[in-house]
Amino acid sequence: MNMTTTQQAGGLSAGISGFTLKMIAVVTMLIDHTAASILERMAVSVDADGFYVVTNEELYSIYMVMRIIGRMAFPIYCFLLVEGFVHTKNVKKYVLRLFVFALISELPFDMALFNSFWNVEYNNVFFTLFIGLATIAGLDYMERYVKSGKLLRILIMLCVVGAGMLVADILRTDYGMAGIATIVTMYLLRNKKNVSFTVGVLVLTFLAGILEAAALLMTIPVYFYNGTRGRQMKYFFYAFYPVHLLILAGICAILGLGI
Repeated sequence: MNMTTTQQAGGLSAGISGFTLKMIAVVTMLIDHTAASILERMAVSVDADGFYVVTNEELYSIYMVMRIIGRMAFPIYCFLLVEGFVHTKNVKKYVLRLFVFALISELPFDMALFNSFWNVEYNNVFFTLFIGLATIAGLDYMERYVKSGKLLRILIMLCVVGAGMLVADILRTDYGMAGIATIVTMYLLRNKKNVSFTVGVLVLTFLAGILEAAALLMTIPVYFYNGTRGRQMKYFFYAFYPVHLLILAGICAILGLGI
């Protein structure tokens, strides 16, 4: 009995579906953003010179634990983005959907995390996923249709990756160049899923900081990932991002912490 059949039969060996991985990402992201939007304002202040000053040690400790837990989310989203790209029937619609939700999410993102209605210094993670998807779509096109010499193909592919990283850096997207490098790494190693995720996290850790290494714990659920989509709630996961940020911004306003 193959994996798909086993899952349909409800066997214990079915493993973890994409839906389960998405739920893990959603929960850890919510924990992270709760810390970044609410606890940070309660535990940290900015002095006259623009430096962060811890004003509540206990809350700050809780804040740091929650931010570390939050490191689990982004690599899972990158991993599932690659899975979605490999299995989608319409890449153009996939790219467009990410771009639309990036636009929708920017105001809630700025309100919740930057106490502002407009912040051009840092843009939400949907932009990173959008650019990352466009980048691996470009790589896929090169692999399929460009028949030039091997060296030339490698050079062009490096240019595609470099362009994606540059755009993310210029737009100052969440995770920026490190995020694009992570997505590309997972795409290039996509045929070995656990290796793909692990190396992707290591790349992210090297480029974005040691705290990202916490996501290596997610190699366990990824190991049990069975390659199936599981329960279908596609637009719930898209809508959750801007909606939960709006709610967090509202809580901050009620508590007198900002907007």
